[in-house]
Amino acid sequence: VQLQASGGGLVQAGGSLRLSCAASGRTFSSYTMGWFRQAPGKEREFVGAISYGVGSTNCADSVKGRFTISRDNAKNTVYLQMNSLKPEDTAVYYCAASSRVRAYLRGASSTDPYDYWGQGTQVTVSS
Repeated sequence: VQLQASGGGLVQAGGSLRLSCAASGRTFSSYTMGWFRQAPGKEREFVGAISYGVGSTNCADSVKGRFTISRDNAKNTVYLQMNSLKPEDTAVYYCAASSRVRAYLRGASSTDPYDYWGQGTQVTVSS
């Protein structure tokens, strides 16, 4: 599976962006998809995930109520809708695919079970 993230950019605080992650291959619908981010000098951190099948979602507390994850299996694409952006959301955002995280998303917040990673897209939020 190859992943291509896009949609990043520069936005003012309070604004919105929608990131997309397009996947190659015919098995996209069988993967749990995750979003992570990494700010300069910090470790990569979990943003959210959406499971295969029923599409259960989970988001980090820091983005709950502001970010929404969705997927379109017909388009092999997962989305991250980001609203009410804050300067602390500034980071490179990565999408990832896991064949090991199951529908109840246990373990989804760790980078360990993700088999494939996209190249990242920069999000910069100005104050």
